[in-house]
Amino acid sequence: MAEVVERPTLVRDLTRLFWPRAIAVIGASAKPGKVGHKVVYNLLQNGFPGEIYPINPHTEEILGLRCYKSVKEVPGELDLAVIAVPAAVVPQVVEECGQRGVPFLVILASGFAEVGRVKEERELVELAHRYGSRILGPNIFGVYYAPARMNATFGPTDVRPGEIALITQSGALGIALTGKTIVEELGLSAIASVGNKADIGEVELLEFFAEDEHTRAIILYLEGTRHGRALMQTARPWCERSR
Repeated sequence: MAEVVERPTLVRDLTRLFWPRAIAVIGASAKPGKVGHKVVYNLLQNGFPGEIYPINPHTEEILGLRCYKSVKEVPGELDLAVIAVPAAVVPQVVEECGQRGVPFLVILASGFAEVGRVKEERELVELAHRYGSRILGPNIFGVYYAPARMNATFGPTDVRPGEIALITQSGALGIALTGKTIVEELGLSAIASVGNKADIGEVELLEFFAEDEHTRAIILYLEGTRHGRALMQTARPWCERSR
């Protein structure tokens, strides 16, 4: 009789997505202007207090941080992996992160459902779920959370802390709006770029921010939703409470 292997339980609590103790940046780069360099730079400039592990097999050090050849070499637990590698390499990285037990994967790469590769994107989520991991993205510019001093994005660096959470499906618009809040001196509690919404979507994020003591208002920009009824049911109590 074949051995039955149970899948790990999927992570439903998003706390470690926004309050990670250790972050791996896979595809980190020593070259300014590269996405993988900007993410590491933003984490450092924002004063992230946890561990930051740049992953690049061809570089020894990035911005003063020791670089690791693989996520498998990182000591200790990881709560979050920011994946800044080309789409073709993403499945391999997701597999390694799953084997490493990383609960949240922020996938920046484009080249999936938005260009017709729907099957490949679905398989990516199935692969992550096989290990109990969750995906934010792909096709996003990252995630920011002011209370945790975490700017894991390749967007603006000097985001002002505040009490407004921004959930945006458009990366370009999200970066532009973030820049506008800096100019207008408006503070943000969080930025969640959702892109293709292959796994974690607007409903789960709304539920998190609705209970977040650091968030008093939520801005939501969507280009479409597959969960309209759940979205309205989740938003209604928040809207009624805010009147």
